Amino acid sequence: MEKFTSIKGIAATMLNKSGNQLSLMMNIDTDMIIPKQFLKTIKRSGLGKNLFDEMRYDMNGNEIESFILNKDPFTKAKILIAGKNFGCGSSREHAPWSILDFGIKVIIAPSFADIFFNNCFKNGILPIKLSEDKINLLVDDSMKGIEFEVNLIDQLIIIKDKELPFEVDEINKDCLVKGLDDIGSTLERSSFIDEYEKITLDNFAWRNPVKD
Repeated sequence: MEKFTSIKGIAATMLNKSGNQLSLMMNIDTDMIIPKQFLKTIKRSGLGKNLFDEMRYDMNGNEIESFILNKDPFTKAKILIAGKNFGCGSSREHAPWSILDFGIKVIIAPSFADIFFNNCFKNGILPIKLSEDKINLLVDDSMKGIEFEVNLIDQLIIIKDKELPFEVDEINKDCLVKGLDDIGSTLERSSFIDEYEKITLDNFAWRNPVKD
């Protein structure tokens, strides 16, 4: 997993349009993120082209020009902004795989489904929870294609002269900064595990089977 300290890039905002009103798209589920027909692979690469497949393409496989990720400069977006309850639905890990393979490293939303939220950290994606009021401060700059910087070390979203702080769990932050998944994080503590096993063996020998 790549180390994550900060990232600069364009932010794409997922919006619903009702008449002349625009609002953040809510309840984006994992089937919308990556439809079930693309779940046959166990490879993490190659799924980006099918991210939001049923919203990006028509029945003939042609790009839908109005979809945000089909518009320049958002075809190269590294940050995604959306409404509450992002990543709800089934717990398919292909969802964060497809997001990362597209090139998106940060997702900003008011709330996330718990399993998806945790899967993001395990796959090198930073999910940021912000209130809708704070997110609305980002939307205009996002739609103008202004570059964002997300600084994980200082826990700041920086756009021109604006800075918005965000919260992140210290353990998840440490794993992202060091580029560690669950296995890597465990191996980093291997010396403590070895010491614990030695103490257990010395003090509780009766728990261990006698070898001939």
